[in-house]
Parts: sequence; structure tokens; C-alpha cells
Amino acid sequence: MHNQLRNPHFYVLAAVDAAMFVVSLLFVYSVRFSLAIPQGEYHRIAAMIPWFIGAKILTFLFMGVYRGMWRYTSFADIQKLFEASLLASLILIAGFTVGTSFQGYPRSVFIADSIFTFFLCGGIRAAIRWIHSPNARLAGFRLGNRGTTPRTRLLIIGAGDAADKIIREVQGNPRSPYEIVCCLDDDNTKHHRSLLGIPVHGPTGRLRHYAKRFDAQEILIAMPSVGGDRMRAIVEVCKEAGKPFKTLPSLTSLIDGNVTINDLRPVNFEDLLGRPPVKLDLAGIGHYLAGKVVAVTGAGGSIGSELCRQIIRFKPASLVLIEGSEYNLYRMEMELRMERKFPNVFPAMGRVQDRSLMERIFAHYRPQVVFHAAACKHVPMVEMNPWEGVYNNVVGSHVVMDTAEKYGVERCVFISTDKAVRPTNVMGASKRAVEILLQSRPPNGTRFMAVRFGNVVGSSGSAIPLFQSQIKAGGPVTVTHPEMTRYFMTIPEACQLVLQAGSLGEGGEIFILEMGTPVKIADMARDLIRLSGKEPDRDIQIVYTGLRPGEKLYEELITHGEGIVQTVHEKIMVLRRNGSESHRVEILGHLETLVRDTNAHDAGRIKATLNRMIPEYMPSAAVSVLCQPGHVEAIGA
Repeated sequence: MHNQLRNPHFYVLAAVDAAMFVVSLLFVYSVRFSLAIPQGEYHRIAAMIPWFIGAKILTFLFMGVYRGMWRYTSFADIQKLFEASLLASLILIAGFTVGTSFQGYPRSVFIADSIFTFFLCGGIRAAIRWIHSPNARLAGFRLGNRGTTPRTRLLIIGAGDAADKIIREVQGNPRSPYEIVCCLDDDNTKHHRSLLGIPVHGPTGRLRHYAKRFDAQEILIAMPSVGGDRMRAIVEVCKEAGKPFKTLPSLTSLIDGNVTINDLRPVNFEDLLGRPPVKLDLAGIGHYLAGKVVAVTGAGGSIGSELCRQIIRFKPASLVLIEGSEYNLYRMEMELRMERKFPNVFPAMGRVQDRSLMERIFAHYRPQVVFHAAACKHVPMVEMNPWEGVYNNVVGSHVVMDTAEKYGVERCVFISTDKAVRPTNVMGASKRAVEILLQSRPPNGTRFMAVRFGNVVGSSGSAIPLFQSQIKAGGPVTVTHPEMTRYFMTIPEACQLVLQAGSLGEGGEIFILEMGTPVKIADMARDLIRLSGKEPDRDIQIVYTGLRPGEKLYEELITHGEGIVQTVHEKIMVLRRNGSESHRVEILGHLETLVRDTNAHDAGRIKATLNRMIPEYMPSAAVSVLCQPGHVEAIGA
């Protein structure tokens, strides 16, 4: 209250309200006496005015009515004003009852005055808010020099929750670069209505007509949960309208579901996938992450970095980043500290194969939860350098398992791949070997589990960045085979499901994520070409180059007869632990041989040992980089 009394604006606002109190009292008396106030009543009105002004100003002050800024008046402010008006009238009634026993004062005046006070004072506040709103500018009203900066006229496709949030943000920010002129929606029950003062029309098929009618300069697709086929149709309509268009991130990538104008971005292939939002058991995930020390290996990679971003939402005690790339480690540390304001980050640079270093890190930080995302995953590169793939993927994972068990880690989650199913390449075989090692470990204090899923959009080594660079260069776009298909999932969705699987595991499980419908790589290339504003096979050619070493036309998520079962989460299935102690001894024997073959950099022996370890593995005839000169490969997945 002391600060309010020192604010010169308070006295201006109080003076305006005092004038409204006088108007209210005069108006109520006019109504009471049918617009003909007797001369004898004016001296009573004059005597009442000081008491009314004093009581109401003090009540408004104590009730906090003057704390709000009138240009941002909200429902909460109006509610507070109503309560203060009612309370002031009750105080006045009590005072006049004690002081005058209401002799000569009509009781109806006091009740009606509280109502008129509320409407008059509320109307002044609403008018000031309207003056500062975009609707005032649309009506040609200007306050000072506001509204002189040209703003982009934005047409929104969608009239739901996302559009509501965007409109509120734009209308509440006078410096916003956008002016929203119209919403389009296919729901005909919304047509010819308005959303926060913005007209709603439709259907979206008439976008060109409405863009011209409202002189729209840009289009926003505010439908973050729309399916892939629907998004493709909307993109085509936007192209026909000839206006630049943007969209909002999918709800999968926004774990809290909040969208802002800063989230606007161009439409990309991820949007065309149309993956439905993930429903997470936030309480279950928070139970095993909140307040815990969490370590992430490969923390600078595409999966590892997104895991870090998702983990800090659950408020762990600290986050240990284990990464072999100096630049990636530095970049991730700065992002978490500076952009995401998570201070308890500890960057540890090193390779997971370094047993002594891993033991020092685990002994020092004592992580309670570990996510192991470090891996070599580029199929042709690992095929030509199989020793490095095995050394990193198999040996490194085995070191992490041993170290986690030794230092009492509660949960250890490994990232696997669909290429581990009936593998035809070293990368997939190395991942399958890790799954076997994990399931062969006897139950102990540490819960080990693996999560198997397909390709993720935008990961390092993904086809998409290469296709985009080829499109930018004018083509051609190189695809290995017209029938090649892959399962795709967005990175945020994959990481959210990894966190969810971590809450479900009891130890020894392989969790398999539901990947939806496989996508043809050739179709993906065509979508990317169209998103760039060009036509496939006309502006940009697609060239088929043949399968690369170790590649399959189709990937699988499960092997026939694996016996998976559904979990409590609709998008996660599980393959339970199997194997015996004799099987574990056999597997460890193969591991020792594999390490010797790796140290000898013998590609043939590495593949032979993997084949003995994984009978379903079908090695390719590809030779390693030590047996032939390097060559440029076409990218297919």
C-alpha cells in the first residue's frame, strides 16, 4: 500500500473513480425519483458524497483494486472490483445505520449504488483496455503513436486451443510483428463466429479466397495434433494460395503442451509424419527421476541431447553428461545452463569404452539412473569399420553395465534399434549383441533394460539433412531403392517414450516402441522436394543408386516368435528376459573372442564371431575400409 501511495498514477485513477462514484450516486437518485430529484434531496446528496468517496476509495485501496494495470484488466481484476464495490456498500450501510438510523435516506439507493459503481468503474477499465487492444487499431483508433509500425497480416488455419493461445499472445503484445485478420476451420459450427474478436470462416479449401479477402500476407497452420495426410492436404492448399506459411511444433515435442508465437517455424517432414501426441505417465517418470542424479552417455548426440532436455523437466538433482566429442559436450552444457537454466550440469569428456574413466565418473557422482545413448549407428560407416562399431557399441555397453552394477545404479536404460532384428549389418548385430548381454545378466540391484525403435527424424547421419542439401544444390536426390521403407519417429517422441519405458522396467526387458506405418524413402524425398517449393522429377530429379553394404529393403521391430506382450502404455510393448546361466557363460565367451577380433581389426573374424553369437545375423559381403579404397555411398536411410 505504501508503494501505491507513492505512485502518482494512483491519484489519477482514484480521481477518475471518485468522479464515477459521484455520477453513480446522482444516477441512482435520478432513478429513485423518476428523473425528478426533489430540491430537498440535494443537500443530502452533497452530505453523502464525501462519505461515499472516502469509504469506497479506502475499500478499493485495501482490496487491491489499484494494484492492477487498467490496460491489462482481466477477469480477476473485475471480480476484485465487484467484491470491493459490494463491501464498500455494506460498510456505508453499516455506517449510516449507526449514525443516522437511515432517517431520510432511501435504503434502495445504497444497494443500487453498489451495482452502478461496479458497472461504471468496470466500464472505464474495459474502455482503457480496449483502447490498447488490436481491435481498437482495426477500428481506426490510435493512442499516441501506437500502431505505426507495419505488421504482417496473419491468417490462421485452425480455430482451436492453439489458435486461441496465439491470438491472446499477439493481442496482448503491442510490439508483436503480427496482426491476425482471420481464422479458417473445417468445422462448420464455427463458421461466421469469432474467436477473441477474430472472425472465423471456412472451409480451409477456400484459403485462396479468404487470403485475398482479408489481404493476408502470411499463413499459420495452428493444428499441432493434425495427422500426416491432413497436413499434406493443408500444405497443398497453402501452396495454391501463393502465401508463405508456417506451423507450430507438434504437441509431442512440447511436453507441457504450451505454444507461443516464438514457436512458429516452417513446415518440415516431421509435420507430414503426423505422429499423434504421446500420453505420458508424468507421475511415474517423475518418481524415478525427480531429485535423482542422472547420467546420460552420448549426451551430445541427437538422442542423448534430447533425453537431457526432457530429463531436466522432471527436476533431477543433477545431470552428468558423458560425451566423447568436445564440441558436442560444450554445446550441450551451454544449452542446459544458459538457455534452459538448469545449473547442476557436470560435463565429463571421454569414451564409454574407457573402463577406468567410467569407474571414476560413477564413483565420484554416484548416478542413480543412467541412459546409455552413446553408439556408432551409421550403417555403411560401421560396415566399413566394424571394429569401431563393435568397440563402441558392444564393449562400451558392457563397460557401462558392469560399472552401473558395481556402483549401485538403480536403473540403466539402453538405446537399441530396429536394425537389431534379424540383422544384416554390423551395426544392427552389435546392438543385438548388447540386447543379448543385457538379458543374460542375472537379476541384481540394478534394473537393466533396452528400448528398441526405428529411425528418428533429424538424427545425425539421417537421410533428411543430406536430401535437403542435395535439393539446395539443385539435385539430384539419391535414393538407394524405390521400394526401400523405414519406420520413422520424431526425436522428442522417441525420447519421451524412452523415459516412459524406464519407469516400467523391472530388469531384463527389451521395450519396443510402436512406430506406426513404415514410410517409403522415395516418398519422403518427394515430400522434402515439395516442401522446398519444387516439384519432384521435374525441378529436382530422384536417382536410384542401389542398396548399400549391409542394408535391407525393409526393417522389422520384432523377430518372429519373440513373444512380445503389450505394456500398460499403448505405444510400448515388451520382450521379457530369457536365457540361463549356461547361456550367459557362452555369451561372455563370445564377447572375449569379439574383443580380440576387434583389437586385431579383422573384419572377417568380427563378423564370424557375431554370427556365432547371433545365429540370425546374416553378414553382408561388404569388405572393410582396410581392404579397399574409400568411396562415396548413396544414402537411403
